[in-house]
Amino acid sequence: MNERNHLYCIPQEPEFSESQWAERAVWEVLRSSLPDDVVLAHSVHIRDGNAEHEIDILVLWPGVGLAAIEVKGGLVTVENGQWYQSGGTSGRHRLKEGPLAQSQGSMHAFRNWISDELGTPLRSRFAYMACLPYTSLPQGWVMSGCPRPLFLDQGDLKSPADKIRRAIETQGSGATPLAPAYLERIARRLEGTLEAPLNPETNPQELEDRQDQLTVRQAVLLSATRDIPRIRFTGGAGSGKTWLALAKARSLCREGQRVGLFCYNKGLAQHLQNRVSSWRHAKPAFTGEFHDYVRSLGVPDGDGQAYFDEEVPQHLRDKAAELPFEQKFDAIIIDEAQDFAPLWWEALTACLKDQSKGQIYAFMDDRQDVYRRWGGVTNDFIHGPAADLVPIHIDENLRNTRRIAETFKSFAGEHFTPRGEAGLPVRRVECSTEDALEVAGDCIEALLDEGWANNQIALLTTHHRHPIHLDYFERKATQEYWSNFHADESEFYGHVLGFKGLERSVIILCVDGFKELDRAPEQLYVGLSRARSLLVVVGDSALLREAGGPELARVLSSAQQWKPMVP
Repeated sequence: MNERNHLYCIPQEPEFSESQWAERAVWEVLRSSLPDDVVLAHSVHIRDGNAEHEIDILVLWPGVGLAAIEVKGGLVTVENGQWYQSGGTSGRHRLKEGPLAQSQGSMHAFRNWISDELGTPLRSRFAYMACLPYTSLPQGWVMSGCPRPLFLDQGDLKSPADKIRRAIETQGSGATPLAPAYLERIARRLEGTLEAPLNPETNPQELEDRQDQLTVRQAVLLSATRDIPRIRFTGGAGSGKTWLALAKARSLCREGQRVGLFCYNKGLAQHLQNRVSSWRHAKPAFTGEFHDYVRSLGVPDGDGQAYFDEEVPQHLRDKAAELPFEQKFDAIIIDEAQDFAPLWWEALTACLKDQSKGQIYAFMDDRQDVYRRWGGVTNDFIHGPAADLVPIHIDENLRNTRRIAETFKSFAGEHFTPRGEAGLPVRRVECSTEDALEVAGDCIEALLDEGWANNQIALLTTHHRHPIHLDYFERKATQEYWSNFHADESEFYGHVLGFKGLERSVIILCVDGFKELDRAPEQLYVGLSRARSLLVVVGDSALLREAGGPELARVLSSAQQWKPMVP
């Protein structure tokens, strides 16, 4: 604004209502007749204590001073000291106060406000004026408290600049001309510029709030199926399954039922526990990992995967047989149910008060079977443990932007339908597999430099643990690790296998290889679907094509190619 070569207006193109035709006419005359270094402001609202004021047109003239101009259209008259205005649709009506008195009050309010705002008293010359664009006012007209030089009538608008300057210099209060530097400070307060950040994408809150609202609408599925006691809700990533699982649990608890809310993933378990902890009344009898529930009944840990997959559920069946009836469940809810071993399902069923009719609600994505430990039996909907559950399909993706959802659409099935907004372009960082971990770290630094907050970002690997993640693992500090993630105070470093059911605004997917290539599609599916607003894919294109297939390669080829610049 410092280098102006034309009259500067605030706003540059004001919006005038139908009733402001007089203000529009005066504005256009002043804009075309005042010098280029003048600042012209329309409809300046001021609050002075409890009183509210408005200056129709404010003139800021460097080297001269200020003028607050009240505009009164129509025919303005005075009878026995009473001001009247007529014209337009309102007809002839009395004015509560004269236009000059109204302008005077606005001027004083503005002086008080801007002095407080800038911390420096406004001592520049300041005139209050009235403009009557459709009234002729004789030059010799006299009225107490209404000097004729402070009025602009229909004839004065033919050359208003000199008259305004003369009114400021001869009638205005204040002792000094308006300094250009002080004018600039005033103008900035009048503009009230609220700039978007250099990268508007650094604040995805509005977009994610909309995603949340779409998710809440999924509650209609729970209402429509409330009389069905055993259901498997099957849907792709981002369809709101975890939200639905929590909503179902809360609904059943409010009905007075004893509910168990289960999952397998540690990070997801803590997320569920955090959400449940905020409920004031009627919480599930148990919320968390399947194995933690078994431990809570006194079963000790053993060694080896077979112990956890086969012996632990047998222990649970034995414990279930001894449980008092009131300590069993009316309903069992399982989130990410595709992760559950077949024997776990049987053991949990034994914990129901009514094993044949007790309520079971499974929320699952059969295409995210990343562990591949049970030969796909859990996802066998003909003979598997979920075969007798009524299928409800959730096809809409609501938790990701459309661009993010398109990257993993080939993994999610033919009925998968992205419903989110387009969002930011997916970023693609090409590098060797060996360098992927280091380059992904550079991405975090570059994103922070762009203005993203560190607690918006998670870096997920597909093979090796990031050194920060590895440190927690070696210290066996699992509780601290996940507590730090859910505290939501810093960037997070994890592996895709541990991040199922979780999300962050920004995901940097570091494709640093795969332990088993045949499990790569499921891992890529999980990793690509964890971002809500921005996805960054780091790695070698040849490996991504081999692991994810030609469709993923095609989608990523059109992504935004990015080279993170680290300061």
